[in-house]
Amino acid sequence: MKKQIITLMLAAVIGFAVADNDGVKNTTATKNAPVQVAAVSGSVTDFVSGETLAGVEIKLQGTNLKTYSDFDGNFKFSNLKPGRYNIIASFISYKKSLIENFSIDTEKNNLNIKMQGAN
Repeated sequence: MKKQIITLMLAAVIGFAVADNDGVKNTTATKNAPVQVAAVSGSVTDFVSGETLAGVEIKLQGTNLKTYSDFDGNFKFSNLKPGRYNIIASFISYKKSLIENFSIDTEKNNLNIKMQGAN
């Protein structure tokens, strides 16, 4: 009798452990709707020479998000909400570059920015 009770209790514990947790609400995402995230990456170069530009500030207008191009002129924004963004690139001795209404809808958006020197 003791073995049967222990076996029954063990089966109940295992059953609860593997059961679907429908009673708990998931606040980060709906069970059937995956959270969509997007990203954009690219490079910044000089319009005339084609040389990469390091240290260029790249902003997503209307947000607090910004980044800087690395030593090779590359940049990346991750974990973005899919949508259309205005992107502004600025650098000392160069004209600001504005890319309007750029669509960011997946994890693999690529943007190459060519900046013109300020005369």
